[in-house]
Amino acid sequence: MHVLSVSSLKGGVGKTTVTLGLASAAFARGVSTLVVDLDPQSDVSTGMDVGVNPVNVADVLGNPREKTVRAAIVSSGWTRGRGGTVDVLVGSPAAINFDGPHPSVRDVWKLEEALAHVESDYDLVLVDCAPSLNALTRTAWAASDRVAVVTEPGLFSVAAADRALRAIEELRRGLSPRLQPLGIVVNRARMQSLEHQFRIRELRDMFGPLVLSPQLPERTSLQQAQGAAKPLHIWPGESAQELARMFDQLLERVMRTGRVGEYGAPAQAQARGA
Repeated sequence: MHVLSVSSLKGGVGKTTVTLGLASAAFARGVSTLVVDLDPQSDVSTGMDVGVNPVNVADVLGNPREKTVRAAIVSSGWTRGRGGTVDVLVGSPAAINFDGPHPSVRDVWKLEEALAHVESDYDLVLVDCAPSLNALTRTAWAASDRVAVVTEPGLFSVAAADRALRAIEELRRGLSPRLQPLGIVVNRARMQSLEHQFRIRELRDMFGPLVLSPQLPERTSLQQAQGAAKPLHIWPGESAQELARMFDQLLERVMRTGRVGEYGAPAQAQARGA
């Protein structure tokens, strides 16, 4: 089971959009996937057609025993009438109670402890993180093998991506040696904009091959699919299918890096078991 956190230290850059796009790509490919909604806004649960559940991620963070974890996981509404497995560990605004600035070591490892109970159930876990570097994000990263840092081509977002990569390295050195950045996902790119072209070049100059391809363009079809709580890959129109192909490419990078599915068992499995 490969765990990828989707993160941004700046709100409004489309972090949840990227999580939903990757989940849609995984669902279309038949990858057994769990999406963990760790953002107190709980938008990824809404976008995956999941309603309020009596047990949710806040309960799991409070007590990550197996019974609680399994009760907090439900099938995405995407699966109705379709085959495949894409489940959601349901989000909750109450998760904000676990987002203090100074988490204990015990608190940081709670999601890792929870996911250990479903280790054999999924090939891929996507964690939609809170847009900050408080306890919830650190908890997600401690449970993860890789982190995808989402940004947009703007000055402040570029600075936030730099802070995120530095924080990932700090956590890797201090707490979780297996943690690595997957790379930087550039979202909402308008390639006709000279400013966006400049910022993408700036990102490439700063981070080199960590800037992932393709860069995701701004498209209304993505918001439409999310608003209807449908996977992008079934949404009609060439614009939606263009974006779907881009998310397929990003998922390919995730699977190849994590040795998911046909690429073999994750290389980090031994470290996780330890």
